[in-house]
Parts: sequence; C-alpha cells; structure tokens
Amino acid sequence: MNAHGARARFQELRERDGLVEPIELDAVWAALDTVRPEEILGGWKGGEFRTGHPLDGMLAKADWYGKSFVSAHDAKPLVCRNVAGALYSNLELGQGEASLWTVEFRGEATATMVYDGRPVFDHFKRVDDTTLMGIMNAKGVPAEGPFYYFFLERAPEVRLDADTPVDAEAPLDAGSARTAEGS
Repeated sequence: MNAHGARARFQELRERDGLVEPIELDAVWAALDTVRPEEILGGWKGGEFRTGHPLDGMLAKADWYGKSFVSAHDAKPLVCRNVAGALYSNLELGQGEASLWTVEFRGEATATMVYDGRPVFDHFKRVDDTTLMGIMNAKGVPAEGPFYYFFLERAPEVRLDADTPVDAEAPLDAGSARTAEGS
C-alpha cells in the first residue's frame, strides 16, 4: 500500500461503524509518513478506532477531547471537558503530563509522546496536513500488541481554561484533579 492508498483506507476505517481489525490499521500505519515533534505542535481533537482493546470507550467516559502540544517539553495528553464544557488537562487520569520525543517504533523514528507518570508512549504518523494516526504502546505490551489505535485532527481552538477546576460531578469522579496550570 502506498501513502495515497493508506490515506484513503484510513478514512474508510475511521468511518466504519463496527470493530476494526488491528491488522488493517497496521497496514495503514506502515504506509504513512513519520513526523517530527516540532511538526505536530498545537491543539488536536481526538478519536479512537474500536478494535476490542480494553481501553475502547474509556476516554469517552472521561470526556476526552484530545491533546495539546505546547512545546516538546509541554504536552498535555488528556485534554478533557469538565461538566461546564471547559477544556482542562486531566492530570489525575494521566498521572501528570508528557513530552514529545523522536522514538523508534517498528523500525522507524517518529514523533512520540512520552507520559510523565505512566510507562506509556503514543507514537504518531502523518495521515495528511491536519490528521495524525496514533498507536499507544506501553511497558509490558508485547511487540505484537495489543495496541490502542487512535487519531488526532488539528484543532486550533484548543484553549485550556486554567481557572476551571474539575468538579465532583465530572466523569470519573475526578474532583481532585487540577487544571493545566495546577490551580
């Protein structure tokens, strides 16, 4: 599969109502171009591919919106909405924030978000100028997976509300989580 075919197949799989087989996503991933951390800075709205992975649907329960990459050393992996609709960095769920590095995955060096508080890596490849495909990998996951597959779309409107803490009515009862600015 070439890059053009991978982009078309990505769209088909993204629009699928049912489960997507990881082998289909792996074929798309293999044909996509790698990216560098500085190329993906900014706000991103996220979504997942339903593959039967244990995390399927879990981020939606937390009102996950996407990710924000302010700089290589200031990445917010779990931008969520609180009950008032404001965006915040869910430090409790993510056990901190993250940073961006170039890491080798499946024989290719590509932009990877490394979580500060968890042994988790989100590897990224470019679908097009406004879309990334991601594979979440973690310590202890065998080379063949299972992996969590997701996508990100550029969302320049991502602005975190540092003055809006999560309240006790927020999903996952995250009443003690703090906003991105630690308030």
